[in-house]
Formats: sequence, C-alpha cells, structure tokens
Amino acid sequence: MSTSLIKFLPKNSIQLIEKWINKLNIHLKFVNPRKTKLGDFRFDNINGYQITINNDLNSFSSLITLTHEIAHAFVYKKHQNKVKPHGNEWKETYKSLMLNFFNLKILPEDILKSLAKHLINPPASTTYDINLSLILRKYDINKSLTVNDIKFGEKFIYFNKTFVKVKKLRKRIKCYDKKNKKFYLFNPIAKIGLIK
Repeated sequence: MSTSLIKFLPKNSIQLIEKWINKLNIHLKFVNPRKTKLGDFRFDNINGYQITINNDLNSFSSLITLTHEIAHAFVYKKHQNKVKPHGNEWKETYKSLMLNFFNLKILPEDILKSLAKHLINPPASTTYDINLSLILRKYDINKSLTVNDIKFGEKFIYFNKTFVKVKKLRKRIKCYDKKNKKFYLFNPIAKIGLIK
C-alpha cells in the first residue's frame, strides 16, 4: 500500500497510517473531489470500515483529513453508535492520533502552530477552522479561488448563483444575492467562480 499512499501523504507519516489501516482493516479510497466534504468514514457489516478522501488535497490536508476519519474508525470500534460523531471520545482520539505527526519532518512549522490551536477543541471539519484552512491552502498545487480571495463589492458564482461579497464578520463573509434580495453567510474558503 505504501507506494499508493506516497502520492497523497507526507512520506514520514505513511508507516503509522498503514499500521492503523491494517489494525482496523480499513478500506481506503482516494476519490474525485466532493463539494461538501473532504473525507468520509462509514461502517457496514458487509464492507466493514470504509474511508474516502478527496484526491485533490495537498499531502498535509490529506494527512489531517485521513487522521480525522481514522479517529472515527477507532471510536466506532470501541463505542459503535453510542457516542456523538464529533463528541469528546472522537476529539480525544483525534488529538492523540494527530500528536504522532507533530514533527517538522512531517508537517511544516506554520501548519504545526495552527494545528496546535486547532487541537485544543477540534471542530467537526478542518474547513470550520479558517486559520488552519488558509495555512493548508498555501500548499495546494492547484489553487482555486475562494470568497476570501476577492475584494468587497466583487461578484462571484457559487452553485450557479451570482453573489456580491459585502462584509467580513467574525468567522464568515456576508454576501448578497441580488436575484432573491437575500444575504448569505459564506465560509471564507468556499471555492467560487469569478464573473468576468
């Protein structure tokens, strides 16, 4: 498996990731990108533990996302559906797994600093942690345009609708849809298309 993982993960993380995958007998697939999630964990009696990760993530984002999903697998093995998906059991498991990668040979310093804050109380998705998301994005090979990248007053397209970037709030960006005359709150790292 390591030859297939080298394409997606930092080299020095692969041995431990493989150990966890083998221990839980996880079926791992890197799949075409989905707009609503970076990764996914599922369990059923026929296929067992299954994890999918978007194949367009940089190696650092892939590692963090995969570790997030492996934490779900460990929690499921111990508790089945008796605990909340992103409750304390998952948070503690995710933290303990991620701490194995706190090494400059695996993750760059700027990611480690942001990740340390992120792990104090990890949210259900890294995309909810704007600071970490923006730092991880610096390492993307194929840069995509986000709401954060454009100026206030600029128009953009999101899911075939046209919006105008209006105002920055604490964690979100307020945007206006002229067609239905409503305001919407966007995650700053939401991928968009620009109107020329």
